[in-house]
Amino acid sequence: MELPAGTAGTSHAELLAGVRSWVESPPLRALVARFGGDWPAGDLAAVLAGLDVFSARRWDFRQGRERPDAREPAFDPQTAGLVLAAATALGLVRATPPARSGYAHLLVLGGLAHACLRRTAYAALLAATARVDGEVAVLGSFRPLSPAESAVLAGAGVPGCATEVDVLDAGVRLAFGVDEPAQESGGPADHPHRAWSSRTYRPAGLPPVRVLAAPSSEPERRRAHTADTQRFWAEHVRLRAGDPVLMVTAPIYVPFQHCDALRTLAVPYRCGIETVGVDPAADVPVPVPEPTLTPGRYLQEVRSALRSMRALHAALTTD
Repeated sequence: MELPAGTAGTSHAELLAGVRSWVESPPLRALVARFGGDWPAGDLAAVLAGLDVFSARRWDFRQGRERPDAREPAFDPQTAGLVLAAATALGLVRATPPARSGYAHLLVLGGLAHACLRRTAYAALLAATARVDGEVAVLGSFRPLSPAESAVLAGAGVPGCATEVDVLDAGVRLAFGVDEPAQESGGPADHPHRAWSSRTYRPAGLPPVRVLAAPSSEPERRRAHTADTQRFWAEHVRLRAGDPVLMVTAPIYVPFQHCDALRTLAVPYRCGIETVGVDPAADVPVPVPEPTLTPGRYLQEVRSALRSMRALHAALTTD
């Protein structure tokens, strides 16, 4: 199933049609039925609301925890096979190459430590093979690393990292072959939810690479999330209408993060958004383990995609 189109100039009606096509697709209907759900009645808003409630009851294994701490459910082989088939059809499994030969900007989303290293390495590969007229922007936060992440970094020989943005910075230095930033700035560090930092590197023969950590838009409640970093970056780079932007994440997160970027970047800035997952066969400069993606993980991210599409739908229909 194709995701809502991210081409610059896509109308609200076309985006809504893309949301409807993905949400009402046979693979998702089959998943809901397999887990004992009745398909919600009503218009698209009602369907999205009903699926949000259903997925919270049946597919939310995090229960407010970070992804690595989610409960792992046990499924019979038939159910596990159906989940994998649906996840594949819905675009959460296979990596696809970029569709264009050139972009205005290349965005790299942060994540867990191993993902930060893989995504920065893949971004370096893409920047060397596709034209990037503006910058490579690597977006992270001051989220403290877990003991497990620190252990992964120690095993990979990447010391001195305390936060997600530290790992992204280390990944950029390794993948792009740079040592010191050409420019560096930041905001108050007295509160981790209010702090921000920006480091720009200038690798030879490649576009500039900016490693950016954004402040939270709700600092009293939470740390910065992906939408905060995307908006913060768009304001810094002066994103223009019509700019085609390529975004890199992991395949399992492509549907939900693509729709988040449509809501936070494509709709307000009228730019284009294309989202790709890291090719697992791509080389990385340091050996990091590839996590095992289970049926429970896929169901959790189907839920994330549904919630992201619900937020996109609300943004498109609320004026």
